[in-house]
Amino acid sequence: MKGTPLILIIEDDEDILELEEFHLSNAGFEVLGFRSTRGVEQALEEEEVSLLVVDRNLPGAEGSEFVALLRAKGYDLPVIFVSAKDQDFQVEEGFARGGDDYLRKPFNMNELVLRVRALLRRSGAVSGELLRHGDLILDPESRRLQRNGEEIRLSRLEFDLLAYLMRRPGRVVSREELLDEVWGDEEERGPKSVNVAINRLKKKIDREREASHIESVRGIGYRLC
Repeated sequence: MKGTPLILIIEDDEDILELEEFHLSNAGFEVLGFRSTRGVEQALEEEEVSLLVVDRNLPGAEGSEFVALLRAKGYDLPVIFVSAKDQDFQVEEGFARGGDDYLRKPFNMNELVLRVRALLRRSGAVSGELLRHGDLILDPESRRLQRNGEEIRLSRLEFDLLAYLMRRPGRVVSREELLDEVWGDEEERGPKSVNVAINRLKKKIDREREASHIESVRGIGYRLC
């Protein structure tokens, strides 16, 4: 990555804003949130913003009109609209005014994260993202893991679990958070699901290594160390 991308969100619904900030932060991005367009241009001048997430129904301004104004002033950073304006002509209007992507409310927060990543890759803000920790190199695009040049085969769940931890090095992640963010609806989950999956993962990545990559924090969860 070329540094950590900064995502600027303009969303007047406080609950939605908090959810967007939470999920994008957990995905490894820096996030700056606004409840209106006030102060946004100043932030764009002072910060190196990589992408905008913009609601269209904002107090004192219409989001797509604000983006059109930014475009007229020369701002060319990627924009994703998230809006309850979901009719086809309204979506087309959003693209015509400078949007690069459009999510209709209600939407899945994980989908927002995926669209942000895809748009950042296309814009060049991130390229060939590799996650590195110690002797581990993980490639999210090819879904391959190497340790000291040797490829280690992981299941889908093991890969996603390791990627989640590698994006949060040193941070203690609770079992509940891992179940919410990593486990799919189709996978078996229960009180011991995380423990079992972590133990399987540790056996694969810690082979012939004196210390474990993953530390168990009693009563809380796990940390990449």
